[in-house]
Amino acid sequence: MALATNQTERTAATTESVVVRYVLTGFALVFLTLFLFVPLVSVFWEALAKGWDLYLAALTDPEAVNAIKLTLITALIAVPLNLVFGVAAAWAIARFEFRGKALLTTLIDLPFSISPVVAGLIYVLLFGAQGWLGPWLAEHDIKIIFAIPGIVLATVFVTFPFVARELIPLMQAQGADEEQAALVLGASGWQTFWRVTLPNIKWGLLYGVILCNARAMGEFGAVSVVSGHIRGQTNTVPLHVEILYNEYNFIGAFACASLLAGLALVTLALKTFVEWRATQQHKGDAVPLEARARLASAH
Repeated sequence: MALATNQTERTAATTESVVVRYVLTGFALVFLTLFLFVPLVSVFWEALAKGWDLYLAALTDPEAVNAIKLTLITALIAVPLNLVFGVAAAWAIARFEFRGKALLTTLIDLPFSISPVVAGLIYVLLFGAQGWLGPWLAEHDIKIIFAIPGIVLATVFVTFPFVARELIPLMQAQGADEEQAALVLGASGWQTFWRVTLPNIKWGLLYGVILCNARAMGEFGAVSVVSGHIRGQTNTVPLHVEILYNEYNFIGAFACASLLAGLALVTLALKTFVEWRATQQHKGDAVPLEARARLASAH
């Protein structure tokens, strides 16, 4: 009885009044409406303002098609690279103690700490015509800046923290008990990874990949510096939107921008689904540790 009373008192002490709750909720809804919902709706409204024919014509324009292809190619290269790096970095940081571990963790956060424009400038200073490696690259007819390789490198740089940063706290919280049990029961390193580690981190891994892909397709600053803005060749969708808007081609600009807005909505939906599935798995995860270890060692 005393315990129930104490819990009630603590709940009452931390519960705000109805007026405060309504005010805070209303403020949040107004803020989201003004700064998120209205701009998002306006993108699609402006894109379709003059009908579907002009909207589809803007998306099927050869330069727009090339921009979409380049954006997809960049994401298809950058995301798998970051997936491999993120898993490897998270495994190393969460499972081992080694000299330089703190430095590695800090370097992973580096793209969050500097402007994407500065990141693009770094690659220009390295691989540009007047950069450190520029003369050597020119002699061997290798083009990185103002070409697809530079765009991919800049995108990889700004997106590589996403997967690692999702997995590191997850793997640290899970601990290594299941993996150690699998190894003791005779599972190899790869068997332990595929049968124990990967199933435990799959939803966190998918969450990081979704965020990484969204950032890769929407990146502007770093890509703008290294692309050269060559129409039909090195313009991604965000850069193409900027060019069309500066040329007062508002229908084309908003039509292409609607693709990025649609990507944001899909990302939000996938993010919500992954969070829900991860929660459901955590609640229903009742497989004993020994059973998982034996499953890993048996394959």
